[in-house]
Amino acid sequence: MKCPVCLHQDTKVVDSRVAVDGFSIRRRRECLKCGFRFSTYEEIELLDLMIIKRDGRKEAYNKEKLVCGLRRSLEKRIITEDVFKKLVSAIERDLQGLRKSEVSSSKVGRIIMKELKKVDKVAFIRFASVYESFEDLQDFQEELNKLLRNKKKK
Repeated sequence: MKCPVCLHQDTKVVDSRVAVDGFSIRRRRECLKCGFRFSTYEEIELLDLMIIKRDGRKEAYNKEKLVCGLRRSLEKRIITEDVFKKLVSAIERDLQGLRKSEVSSSKVGRIIMKELKKVDKVAFIRFASVYESFEDLQDFQEELNKLLRNKKKK
């Protein structure tokens, strides 16, 4: 790992800790040349996962697309960065749990909605409205009614 200050190749790990989400490790490093200290994070990466789009095209899994879509849904919602990271981790854990090299985009969307619903119902409705291509207020109302029914059951 290169030092971000002097670009020296050799750094040593001073401390390692499991991050709050439990699925990544925070490492405190020190440059052996200039002594600068910095942190790095090691996390699980989904490799070799292909997403099958609705039109049949295949596209490599892209974490940035997931993060961008979630941020859009959660825009102006009160959510900590910690909760956001846990949400992304939960979605990726569900994808890994499928143990498949190819997953349909509709399956990915259902997983996202399932996890997003647990975190923020408004963001869930925002995401669902785009993902399910709501045509009118009736579609919104039906989804809201489902949420309200589930809330009453609890």
